[in-house]
Formats: sequence, structure tokens, C-alpha cells
Amino acid sequence: MARNTQVAADTAAPAITQILARFVASHPAKGWSDAVEHEAHRTFYNWLGCAIGAARHEAAEAAVSAVQLLQPSPQATVLGRPEKVDMASAALVNGITSHTFDFDDTHLKTIIHPAGPVASAVLALAEHSGSSGRDVVDALVLGIDVACRIGNVMYPDHYDRGWHITGSTGMLGAAAGCARLLRLDEWRTAMALGIAASQPVGLREQFGTMTKPFHPGGAARAGLMSALLASRGFTASPRALEAPRGFVQVASDKRAWNEATDELGQRFEISFNTYKPFACGIVIHPSIDACVQLKARGVTPDQLERIELRVHPLVLELTGKKEPKDGLQGKFSVYHGCAVGLIHGRAGEDEFSDAVVNDPLVVETRRKVNATVDDSINEESVQVTAVLKDGRRIDVGVDHAIGSLQNPLSDQQLEAKFHALVEPLLGAAKARDITRACWGLASQPDVRALTALCRP
Repeated sequence: MARNTQVAADTAAPAITQILARFVASHPAKGWSDAVEHEAHRTFYNWLGCAIGAARHEAAEAAVSAVQLLQPSPQATVLGRPEKVDMASAALVNGITSHTFDFDDTHLKTIIHPAGPVASAVLALAEHSGSSGRDVVDALVLGIDVACRIGNVMYPDHYDRGWHITGSTGMLGAAAGCARLLRLDEWRTAMALGIAASQPVGLREQFGTMTKPFHPGGAARAGLMSALLASRGFTASPRALEAPRGFVQVASDKRAWNEATDELGQRFEISFNTYKPFACGIVIHPSIDACVQLKARGVTPDQLERIELRVHPLVLELTGKKEPKDGLQGKFSVYHGCAVGLIHGRAGEDEFSDAVVNDPLVVETRRKVNATVDDSINEESVQVTAVLKDGRRIDVGVDHAIGSLQNPLSDQQLEAKFHALVEPLLGAAKARDITRACWGLASQPDVRALTALCRP
């Protein structure tokens, strides 16, 4: 039976697949400012700590067990573990662990977590091939640029449809980074992007389950395989991103094409990366920050009648779980985040354990948190009022939470976060050695010296 279809498509879209491929293939090594170079090292370092920190999580145990059923050859390291597996499986597992704690980097304009897909793919390939640190940094910067620029083109419509944008653009960044590492020419880089464009990964329905961190891992594996296929002559549409039935136009009604190309090679999206002080969804961070401030001002749970929050609509859409049952669900509960912020004065991975989520004092405190949507408040802000049993009201407003672009973590704070994640698995001495290697990554002649340090 014939169908009458109408496609609301932009047939005059710019050739962004070719433009981005040319950029990735031809941009000079370290073709950016010292500030961008430093941010690349911060991004890699933060990603590595998150990946190692979750290496013994049950999600990591399950993933390693599954990929070993394939009898993979030992090409690349599973970070924080003794196993080596094939590079595609290493990209998958390291992508999973880097996002398991929800403690990884965030490109706030799109809420993409860009290092998970890109660094996981690039490091696995780089270890197998013995690439230099300079090559890894270049691939990381350019891969993240591709993923986030395509995110800029589509966000927020693409995200609002239910796509987990980290996975659904991450395969493009991973493909671009690996294509750069393989030194593919412009045509084969375009083919890598085209192959990756048919493999978007991730639905927001999975938030609060192990499948959420699968998304950056799946994207890393898809991007790596796309680049390897392209390197061997496998082909794809040279308009896979922009064509009427290409990735962008199928996945989004917002198509801000200029976002893919504006200031290309001059403005690098990694410059807008941020690093989490709290191990949970980024939209909860202002509320946690405010409750940590309430604790610093002497407010205790026994004094509390209730906590009133005024939040952006996305906060309750993403993190509105009132009664989380385990640590993963706790990461998507603004109520739990506020409770641990007030009780513990922090919200690291320990505060999102199953035990803390079910601690009677935490449960009692989060039930006193009332959240109300206020369209006048932006995503990075919150207004919090602690109403005490004696009638006092204590107000805290947060415009930019700690860890945001306006209030970033310092290098020293990143190091403290890294050591807290890594030392329990690898010990203090190795954590210090890895820290030195990461800050000097661009000067490393072979990244295998670094990955060797990351094994127990």
C-alpha cells in the first residue's frame, strides 16, 4: 500500500559532515591556546579518576564478565583492574565506569558528558597502537569539539525527545578522535563520521539504571569501530549528518547548523567543560551546594521543619525521585541530594551508596524537602529556604554552583577528587604517579606507560 509522506526537512543544509571531517583531519597539532591545552589535561585527568574509581562497581564486574565471553585478545587496559581485553571492549567498559558514579565532566550548554565516549575510545586505541600523549590530547580536543558542536546544533530539542545526548552524540566524537589518532585523511574521516551517525546510543528512560553509563561506553565502542572500518575502506554517506534523512534531521527539529561551524578551529568546546564536585546529576548541584551552605550556617536535621526549594523545571523532570531505593536512583533525586548535603556537608560517591540512601536519618530528612518549579529560575540556580521548628527561615540563593564555569573546581580540588576515587583501588603512591603522568600527558612518548600505572 502506498504511503503519502511529508518530510519537514532542510534540503539546503550545509555540508557539515565534510566540514568537520576536514577540520579533524587537517587541524594542526596543539592548534589552540595554552588555556585550551590545560583544559584538555583537566578533562582527561577527571575522566581517568572517574573510570578507575568505579572499576570494582557491580556494573563494571558485569560488563567485564560479559566482554570476556567474547574471548577478546589483550589489546588494551580495563582501567583500575588487572584485565586487558580487546580495544573495542576496553572502550566500552572504560566508558561505562567513567559514567557509573555520575561524577564525570559536563559541557553545560548541552549537558553532554564528553570525555566518557571520546577519551574511552581514544585511549583504548592509543594503548594498542603505542600512540604518544600529544596524539591523545589532540584527538581528545578535536573529538570533543565534534560531539559538542553537533550537540549545540540539536539541543535542547533532541534531549527533550528522550535521547541521552552523551551517547547519541558521543559516537561522533569518538569516531572523530579515533580517526585523528589513525591519521585518516578527510574522506575517510567523513566516512568514520558517517558510519558513526547510524549508531546513536541512549534513551533517557534508562536513567537510574546500569544502562545509563552503558551509553557513553556504547558510544565509545561504536565510534572506535567506525574509525577502524573507515580506515579499511568501509563507506557511508558523505552527508550522513546533515541530509534530510541524516542523523541531525531525523533526531531533532532544532537544526542550528551554524553551531557546527561558527569559529571552527578558533573556539574549542572543551573550554566550556566543567567538573563535578558532587557524584550525581548536574541539575541537582545548586541545591546540594545550598544545603551544604545551610550546614555551614549551623542548620541541623533535628532543627528542621522543612526545606523549600524553588527550581528550574528540568530539575524535577530529571531528578524528581522522591523515594529512591538504591544508590543509582539516589543520583536522580534532588530530595536525597539535599538531605546528604545538609547532613554530611558533601555529596561524593559514598553519599550515594545503597546504605546512605536507606539511612533512616537521610530518609527522614529528604521527606522534609519540598521542591517547586519556578520558570524564572535558570538551570544553574536555586532558591532554598530552611524553615526551622522555632519559626526561623534561613534563605540561601545559589546562582552558580561550585563546579560551574563561573565557580570552577581548581586543579587542587580536582586532585583531591581524583585521589579520593583512585587511592582505595590503587593506593596513594600509584595515585600520585598517575597524577604526575596526567598533568604531563602531552609530553609522554607512549601512553602505555600511563595505562600500566592504572592497573593494580
